[in-house]
Amino acid sequence: MHRITRRNFAGLALALTGGRTSLHAATGLDSIIRASVKRRGIPACAAMVAGADRTLYHGAFGARDSASRTPVTTQSLFRIASMTKPVTAVAAMQLVERGKCTLDEPVGKYLPELAELQVLDGFAADGHPILRPAAGPVLLRHLLTHTSGFAYELWDPNATRYSEYLQKTNGHTKAPPSRVTPLMFDPGTRWEYGYSMDWTGRLVEAVSGQTLEAWFQQEILQPLGMQDTSFIVPPEKFGRLVSVYQREQSGMLKEQPRKLPNPPRSFSGGGGLYATPEDYVRFMQMILRRGKGAGETRILRGETVDFMTVNHIGELSAGKLKSVAPQVSSDMDVHPGHIDGFGYGFLINSAAYQGGRSAGSLAWAGIDNTFFWIDPRRRICAVIMMQFLPFCDRHAIGVLQDFERAVYATLKRA
Repeated sequence: MHRITRRNFAGLALALTGGRTSLHAATGLDSIIRASVKRRGIPACAAMVAGADRTLYHGAFGARDSASRTPVTTQSLFRIASMTKPVTAVAAMQLVERGKCTLDEPVGKYLPELAELQVLDGFAADGHPILRPAAGPVLLRHLLTHTSGFAYELWDPNATRYSEYLQKTNGHTKAPPSRVTPLMFDPGTRWEYGYSMDWTGRLVEAVSGQTLEAWFQQEILQPLGMQDTSFIVPPEKFGRLVSVYQREQSGMLKEQPRKLPNPPRSFSGGGGLYATPEDYVRFMQMILRRGKGAGETRILRGETVDFMTVNHIGELSAGKLKSVAPQVSSDMDVHPGHIDGFGYGFLINSAAYQGGRSAGSLAWAGIDNTFFWIDPRRRICAVIMMQFLPFCDRHAIGVLQDFERAVYATLKRA
């Protein structure tokens, strides 16, 4: 991949792949991000912008950890959490392409524990959950669009209350998808963020006969040259792992102990990958190229990517979450005043962001404040990675917005 450093980004004209327009970079992009990060006290941040075939910008600010003060780079390793989900969606669609499963068959065919699901209809006066059979089965398309009924406790008070009830009554401590939780609604009737992609990962394993790590590496990550992306951080790469912080009630960010993560006993399609910004750009560029990797490598067919990247939830609204654990996540409304859709693995904005991405762009994020978007109309993609909680912290959102507006201001001047 050809790289244009943040030093020589200013003033260069770059031909965007797939078009005749040249991008003339303004001199202020690097300084805008640097100032935003410094003003908001963000310990570490790395950002990149790319066209379909080349990097347009990369910049990194802050340190890997407070003790060493090792500078962060775009080759530093970040926990990308739910930015794992689009990779899982690609894996599932690879299996669909190969005729191993379909979008419209019950997932209970491959995961028997999901064959007879119940819906939580509230709680009795004594606190006992009221359950009823689901009106229909969960399909793969429900999992890929978060319309299955599975919900994360972090953003659903009923799911939280049910989890607390289980722990109180029988000491249940296993987290989904190690156990099956009731649905919060009948499949296909609402959009709610939850364990859908975790179960999609389980389905990929059941259908392929491989672990999710093995499938990712063989079918997606290695073919794309994403050499540093994995559920496992090997000891030789520990030096590039960025510290994670937690915002305390005082407003200060407290650094968590930096140690080599233990290899997971299982792999989750909903989160768990470690990646560099440079690696994730390669994934996004594959989407921009409609499934094509570098050279002749093909991850998905063009028509499959086209199908994944349109709205599949009709008039339902996606991307709005009310937190029940503010120390972990703030409320999320990524596009206030708009009803946005969801494709297979991606949030899709119905209208352009003011001063930012075009309508029809694709996006998602990770809980430690990592964010990406893909703008097919402008033929660009961008990623910005930080490492602290709570998710959607106002300072993290401020840096994201400053970054996005600076990118599009640069494009506008091209």
